[in-house]
Amino acid sequence: MSDFRHDMRRKLATLWRAEGAGRKTALAQTIHPDATFDLAWPLPACTGPEQIETEFLQPLTQAIAGLHRRDLLFFGGQNTRAAGGEWIASLTHYVGNFIAPLWGVAPSQSLVFLRAGEFFRIENGMVTEARIIFDLPDLLRQTGRFSLPSLGTEIAFPAPATQDGLCPPREGAETSLQIVQGMLGDLHEYDPETGASQGQTGTDGYWHRDMMWYGPAGIGSNFQWDGFVKDHRAPFLSAFPDRKGGNHYCRLGDGPYAAVSGWPSMTMTHQGDYLGVPATGKPLTLRVMDFYRCDGRQICENWVCLDYGDLFAQMGVNILEA
Repeated sequence: MSDFRHDMRRKLATLWRAEGAGRKTALAQTIHPDATFDLAWPLPACTGPEQIETEFLQPLTQAIAGLHRRDLLFFGGQNTRAAGGEWIASLTHYVGNFIAPLWGVAPSQSLVFLRAGEFFRIENGMVTEARIIFDLPDLLRQTGRFSLPSLGTEIAFPAPATQDGLCPPREGAETSLQIVQGMLGDLHEYDPETGASQGQTGTDGYWHRDMMWYGPAGIGSNFQWDGFVKDHRAPFLSAFPDRKGGNHYCRLGDGPYAAVSGWPSMTMTHQGDYLGVPATGKPLTLRVMDFYRCDGRQICENWVCLDYGDLFAQMGVNILEA
């Protein structure tokens, strides 16, 4: 029996490498004529294969020579949110030599790994809807042009420690998603004095003692709950104490993995300094993608893609000029 995950992974790999007439063929075989792609800042939303190629694929392949995908996570399942349908959640790097300007970023003439989180709705073997967050701030960092501070350790996202993130065995999907949804429900509420949320840590907590949290450029990655609080949670809550999250269009589980995404997921007010930007008092929204690996009881790894280009633009800061 055909597995829609394997089929779509092959199609996307072909599409990203195809050129000329081959790309037209790959587009026709992969992207529905009425498909919509919502893309990270500064790209517009795109409709149909022609605009998707012109605004997204063509600039990528012209700027990054030898462009190809290196998938870290690729899994899928039934979306439990109101939109429903079968979805793919993918965490990948667009890899090649950065030889020409890309969306305002000057080339380095060197190898780059442009990380991207992707959610694809699949119908009859075709992508009908997609949302993609590529980490443009991290591309700036790789070329030595990222001027904002970093809170944690900046690394290339690793594959899962278990090395099974590509179309994993399906067993355990419901449990993985339940763990993540329980964590999100409790994480939403916190003590304003301590920043603590119930149920997160300890033997019976949602997070494994040796949890790894991999964040976008500016936040970086960290180890264990204390590292996550120091490098991300405390600074974020200090800057955005009224943040409300969980507005997700997609939540799915697949084997030991789960993924959620909102476009935007979060609403908040900029009430404190953040990554060198003084408080503006502005209402903000944040596009979010989270990918999780669970062990059947707790969350062991969490990869996070945030559209920080869009967030900082709302603060009045163009990261390409900062």
